[in-house]
Amino acid sequence: MYKHILVPTDGSELSMKAARAAARLAAKLGARVTSLYVIRPYKVPADGESFMFTSAYPVERYARDMKRIADAALARVSKAAGKVSCDGATVLAEHPWEAIIKTASSKKCDLIVMASHGRKGLEALLLGSETQKVLTHSKTPVLVCR
Repeated sequence: MYKHILVPTDGSELSMKAARAAARLAAKLGARVTSLYVIRPYKVPADGESFMFTSAYPVERYARDMKRIADAALARVSKAAGKVSCDGATVLAEHPWEAIIKTASSKKCDLIVMASHGRKGLEALLLGSETQKVLTHSKTPVLVCR
């Protein structure tokens, strides 16, 4: 059925729940897993204090910190995959949902397994939902874990 499963992760316990579900499914199907961590670009505040901010937290430090965080999150998914073949990928993108869909396509994944925080009401409206956007725009099937 499915041969290549994409598992986006943000390092949270909820995304690890999705990673464990993907690993169980992959083991039963003989599929492989690719985990994905999306790093958002460095943004400097637009106000007059931006110089102080960039001096205190330069882009090079941001890049190092985000790589360390991404590597740790991908390592957790790889560990959860156990004996299932699991590769990790990190991409830089403004909109994680777009990066998830693009990665699924470029890596020829035939299923995306991801978590949903299940936000509702005003919180969902204000924060949006990467999962909802993937569900809305993806041509690849999506399994949502809560």
